[in-house]
Amino acid sequence: MSKEIPYKIYLDEKDIPSSWYNMRADMKNKPAPLLNPGTRQPMTAQELSGVFCEELVKQELDETTPYIEIPQEIRDFYKMYRPAPLVRAYCLEKKLGTPAKIYYKFEGNNTSGSHKLNSAIAQAYYAKKQGLKGVTTETGAGQWGTALSMACAYFELDCKVFMVKVSYEQKPFRREVMRTYGASVTPSPSEMTEVGRKILAEHPGTTGSLGCAISEAVEVATHNEGYRYVLGSVLNQVLLHQSVIGLEAKAAFDKYGIKPDMIIGCAGGGSNLGGLIAPFMGEKLRGEADYRIIAVEPASCPSFTRGKYAYDFCDTGMICPLARMYTLGSGFIPAPNHAGGLRFHGMSTTLSQLYHDGYMEAVTAKQTEVFEAAEYFARVEGILPAPESSHAIKVAIDEAKKCKETGEEKTILFGLTGTGYFDLVAYEKFNNGEMDDYIPTDAELEEALSRLP
Repeated sequence: MSKEIPYKIYLDEKDIPSSWYNMRADMKNKPAPLLNPGTRQPMTAQELSGVFCEELVKQELDETTPYIEIPQEIRDFYKMYRPAPLVRAYCLEKKLGTPAKIYYKFEGNNTSGSHKLNSAIAQAYYAKKQGLKGVTTETGAGQWGTALSMACAYFELDCKVFMVKVSYEQKPFRREVMRTYGASVTPSPSEMTEVGRKILAEHPGTTGSLGCAISEAVEVATHNEGYRYVLGSVLNQVLLHQSVIGLEAKAAFDKYGIKPDMIIGCAGGGSNLGGLIAPFMGEKLRGEADYRIIAVEPASCPSFTRGKYAYDFCDTGMICPLARMYTLGSGFIPAPNHAGGLRFHGMSTTLSQLYHDGYMEAVTAKQTEVFEAAEYFARVEGILPAPESSHAIKVAIDEAKKCKETGEEKTILFGLTGTGYFDLVAYEKFNNGEMDDYIPTDAELEEALSRLP
C-alpha cells in the first residue's frame, strides 16, 4: 500500500547531502574547455587561479570525479536553511482540475530569498580558506549579490558587487539588503573601471547587462591584491554546488517511491536548472532512467532557442575566457525587462553540451505570460514567486493542462528558485498594464552574433 503523500516532504538534517554531484563525470561528450582569449588555447589551472580561488579552479576543471565532498563548515551553514522542502502542489492541481501530480522544490527559505546561497557560501568558504581579503562579483536581479553578501559577512570577507544598472534602479530593496550585509554595490556599467568607461562611451545611457557587470567585477578582482572574482551561475563549479537542490529532491521522491516524468526549470545562465536536474540527468546519462527535462528561458533573452552554439566571450568587455555555449553574442544587451536574473547572453557550457546532445529541450515564455502564471500561482499556492521561477511555473501549468486534455497522470517537478518579495516593482508594472513583451528581432540577434570571435 502506497504512503499518503504530505503537502511538504521534509528531510532530516542528516539527509543534507554530504557530497555534491558532478554531472560531467557521467557525460560521454564533455563540455568544451575554456579558452585563453589571447592564445585561444585551453585555460590552465595556473591561468584561472589569477581570477578564481584555487580550490574552485580544481572544481571547475574536474570532469572525472562524480562526487566531491562538501566541507563540514559548509554543511553546518546549510543546516540554517536546508534541507529545503519538496512541496506537493495539491491546491494548484485541484484548481487546474488536472490528473497530473505537481511538485516543486522550494528554495526561498533564507534571507537571500533564493537558491543562490548554496554556491555563495561555498565560494566564500574557499576564498576565506585561501586567506583572501575579499571577492568581487556581478549580479542581475540581485539574488546572487544578496546571497554572496550574506556569505561574505559570515566569513568576514569584503564583498564588491557590480549590479546591472536596470536592476539597481528597479530593485532598490535587494540592493539595500546587500549593503546591510556589508557589501558595496555599484550600478554597472560604471565610471569606476576602465572597461565600464569604455562601454559607457560606446553605449551612452545603456541600462547594462550581466556581460558588462562581469567585465567590471573581473577587472577589479585582477587589479586588487588579495581579491578574486566569484560568479553565481554559468560555471561548472556553480552547477556542482547547486546539485544539493536535485539531490535533496530525489531523496524526498525516493522516500515515497515516486519518480517524476518531467523536470522543469528556468534557465538564464544555468545555476538553478543545472542544480535541479543534476541527479536525474545522471541517471539519464548512465542509462538507468529517463526523464523529460525542459529549460524555460525568457523570450527576450533566448540563448538556447535562438542562440548559436559557438565559442564566445562570457563578458561584454571581452576580457574573460572564451566558452563554447549557446550564445546570443557577448555584445547582446537585453531589453530592460522584468525577467529577473535570466538576462545572461549565454548558457552554461555543461547545459549547452547536454542540450546540443539532445538530453533536454528548451522553450521560451513572454514576460506577461510569466507574470500571469506567477499571480495565478500566488493566489492558489500562497507563495509569491520570483519572476525567474515563474517561467518554470508557467510551463508546469501548461503541461498540467495538457494532462487534463489527454487524461495522463504525469508527475511534474519544477524548481521554485525563490520568493518575489523583492520584485514588487515588476509586479506593480504588470498590475498597472505597463509591462510589454519585447522580443528581439532576427536582425538584432544577427547583428550581435556577427561579432562572435
